[in-house]
Amino acid sequence: MCSIMGYKGTDLSFDAFKACLEKTKSRGPDMTRISVYGSDVILGFERLSIMGLSEAGMQPFELNGNAVVCNGEIYGFRPLKEELMKEYTFVSESDCEILLPMYEKYGVEMFAKLDAEYACIIYDSAKEQLIAARDPIGIRPLFYGYTKAGEIVFASEAKNLVGAVERIMPFPPGHYYADGEFVCYRDLTAVDSVISDDLETACSRIHDKLVTGIEKRLDADAPLGFLLSGGLDSSLVCAVSAKLLKKPIRTFAIGMSTDAIDLKYAKEVADYIHSDHTEIIITKEDVIAALPEVISVLGTYDITTIRASIGMYLICKAIHEKTDVRVLMTGEISDELFGYKYTDFAPDAESFQEEAAKRIRELYMYDVLRADRCISSNSMEARVPFGDLDFASYVMQIDPAMKMNTYGKGKYLLRHAFEGDYLPYSILMREKAAFSDAVGHSMVDHLKAYAEEQYTQEAFEKGCEKYDFAIPFTKESLLYRDIFEKYYPGQAEMVVDFWMPNKSWEGCDVNDPSARVLSNYGASGL
Repeated sequence: MCSIMGYKGTDLSFDAFKACLEKTKSRGPDMTRISVYGSDVILGFERLSIMGLSEAGMQPFELNGNAVVCNGEIYGFRPLKEELMKEYTFVSESDCEILLPMYEKYGVEMFAKLDAEYACIIYDSAKEQLIAARDPIGIRPLFYGYTKAGEIVFASEAKNLVGAVERIMPFPPGHYYADGEFVCYRDLTAVDSVISDDLETACSRIHDKLVTGIEKRLDADAPLGFLLSGGLDSSLVCAVSAKLLKKPIRTFAIGMSTDAIDLKYAKEVADYIHSDHTEIIITKEDVIAALPEVISVLGTYDITTIRASIGMYLICKAIHEKTDVRVLMTGEISDELFGYKYTDFAPDAESFQEEAAKRIRELYMYDVLRADRCISSNSMEARVPFGDLDFASYVMQIDPAMKMNTYGKGKYLLRHAFEGDYLPYSILMREKAAFSDAVGHSMVDHLKAYAEEQYTQEAFEKGCEKYDFAIPFTKESLLYRDIFEKYYPGQAEMVVDFWMPNKSWEGCDVNDPSARVLSNYGASGL
């Protein structure tokens, strides 16, 4: 990960800009550079070296008076670079150096051509304006706001903008900003026509496209590691990667000291693929102590995001402190594409598809936010193969009736696509358990008990009255919101609402986001 920031105006001084950028130093601990262009443009960059490790890869990159800062990975950049080398001279091995030549050649049309997880800010010297853009899923973060003088500021994280702008807003995924307007250049959820592939053809294409998406993300000049929960998604990423690399990979799993559900399954996968496996064990005290820092890092009050982030933050912290790993492969985004436990209750195919589209559109506020912040706050980079644009786009176009759970097994298409020698059959067909629960059911129970200790019933009721947006509805949610407000006062609208199952569906009208409360949870997580 890296941290970027851009501003055009005079309301925010250089020193104030610098202080804002420094709040995300953990994203880019290797080197910092702040550059001024003309009389009123500042670009800032904090670097985590992943591709092109020499100082020549330091940003901002500059070309013919223009400049760019980018937090991202441009997959397949080498063929693009070879084509551009006919007209441009490159000075580094960095993938992001191709962005300015692309902008010169294609203008804002360049963003639709990128196969990338990225957020970038470009200074166009001829137009004397900033252009910004973000990938279609929002895997890489970007926020913006306006100073009191109405001047726009862009930054990687919300914390960069606290105190600098009045209202902090997430930059919409799949959009670019130019000439004062946000323009959608790609909506991954827009399906013009359903693909009519039969089951076996669809599964074959799912297999091939995911393998390609994983292979792209194994390209790194820095040490690579893998988060392994023992669930289907992370296990597939690890198993495919091990086959592609043809050598033992480094896997990491986490669990509570008392009832870690997933550790045994993670070890079973690690043994099967012969990985160099490490277990991280955490306690109740670790969980409670980490809570304020996790909420500060995340910039959210959402219940399920915070629960799932505590284990992820603590495992990433341990990896950062004890190893040289700089890039982590993760299994996020599979559920949004193929279905959760609660989408088994979808009343029809159209409803299933609408729910998938909603979840993909909102991913940047929930699961990919969790992955980005937990990993980047520990000075590493997240790579998310299920977010590969070609793969995700294809799955969104599959007939939703085929994706619904009519097989007696959720996410059947993904499971069937990888039948063979990738994983033990018991792992491939294992029922899903939510990550926060699978770290250990006791972790969520400890958090709920801690919240109960913080508020009497009267204090809870009065505490909820303070808020008129995303009003807390349990003591746990009030605790998270109160901590959030300490770090991000008045900025709750950065998150659209609490992540919850679709309450309008029969069987989903629940008051807790955990799949544990659903009637179909069954053997999940056992």
